[in-house]
Amino acid sequence: MSGPLNRLIIQLLNGLKRSTIQRLSVLPFFLALFPVANVRGQMLLPDAVTARSVSGQFVVFGERQVSPLTYQPVVFTNADLVRLEPALLAISAERIKNAVWRDLDADGPWRGQIFLALHPAQSLDENVTIVSSRFENAWTYRVELPDVVSRIRLTRAIVGVVLLELANRNAGAHSAEIPAWLMDGLSQQLLVSSVSGVILSPPNKAVDGLLERRLVINESGLDPFAGVLRVLQQQPPLTFEQLNWPTAVQLSGGDGGVYRASAQLFVSDLLNLDNGPAKLRVMLEMLPRYYNWQTAFLKAFSANFSRPLDVEKWWALQTVSFLARDAGPAWTPAASRDRLNEILSVPVEMRSASNSLPVHADISLQVVIRSFDATRRSAVLQTKLRDLELAQLRMAPQLVVLCADYLHALADYLGQNAAPPRRVKHPPVSVKGDMTAVLKKLDELDARRRTIESAIKPDADTP
Repeated sequence: MSGPLNRLIIQLLNGLKRSTIQRLSVLPFFLALFPVANVRGQMLLPDAVTARSVSGQFVVFGERQVSPLTYQPVVFTNADLVRLEPALLAISAERIKNAVWRDLDADGPWRGQIFLALHPAQSLDENVTIVSSRFENAWTYRVELPDVVSRIRLTRAIVGVVLLELANRNAGAHSAEIPAWLMDGLSQQLLVSSVSGVILSPPNKAVDGLLERRLVINESGLDPFAGVLRVLQQQPPLTFEQLNWPTAVQLSGGDGGVYRASAQLFVSDLLNLDNGPAKLRVMLEMLPRYYNWQTAFLKAFSANFSRPLDVEKWWALQTVSFLARDAGPAWTPAASRDRLNEILSVPVEMRSASNSLPVHADISLQVVIRSFDATRRSAVLQTKLRDLELAQLRMAPQLVVLCADYLHALADYLGQNAAPPRRVKHPPVSVKGDMTAVLKKLDELDARRRTIESAIKPDADTP
């Protein structure tokens, strides 16, 4: 390692006392403290293997000792697990960066050096850590990576640090907060659309004296949304509010991939807006000025959305339009009945006294309209409107007309034009109705629903 590079690294490490430290993994993206002494000790190993990417932005440090997990059979047979070594990781990181820049129409020169530090993996589910450090009016980044890691986690980490570098180019002392949906949306898009194999791993074995390396090629790259459609046909897409606050289970993919599929579709739809890539770049540039990314998002997309509710409405229409490409098979009458009942009820917690334990209960839409304040009422009804739009595409014939009528009753009350039903024709929705009219209409529809449901057998299995 050259003398100037050593001195630069020591200076950077000394600046870590003023660092903003962020932890990035498939678990929540959160702030943490990282011991400076440990960072320095691992950074300056005398027997470390180093590599530098072609642009010079990525510098990779890897210990000569590798994890014993590297030789486990599961690492060779599980296509989602990647063994990392410095030279190939430098190439992979550069490719991921180029893909992110291409999606956002971003360009160089880069301003923040990114150090990738490899260490022997302790488990096959180890976290990845990103350290953002500001030193003499410039930001540098250190990514702590196990030498055996999942393909998704690696991609998310590199995408995350690349977005941080873009956002912090003109930042002061406050580092940007990158929304999780942007990291996951771009990561998923990259993973499903890369046919050539962005991520490289060392050879798995030698056959007749020749080293062989596994190359994972995703054929669904021809249709990057095939997997999204498959997932969202089984479970409804997340709302914009739900995308804002993902849980640990959602980030890890434990929800069946609904969060990742929703994030991929959401980011793609934003990019497809007029000047979408430019607006996302503006949002990134504004992130360091604010302590929550929602403010920067609304300012960057002010021509499209003036408030979060506008985003929710737009996103609801996008998901309905997307799923209308192929709504899948119709539900059975019994499944349609159960789904409609679920949509038309609202779970709440009720207390009989201020000091009593809450009791879970379901209330009707009529109770929501009568009792909730305007903000809560609008939020609930907007969600139900979106759920009805999605459900009507797969309702059994006995209930499809009824579902559409509920949809139009709510849309009429909210003063919105409902998406036209796929199988039923209705006149255009009128202007916003009053509370008395919508309550009367919902009562009439409930009576019709009870009559129709009484004829549906619990064990019905054919539409």
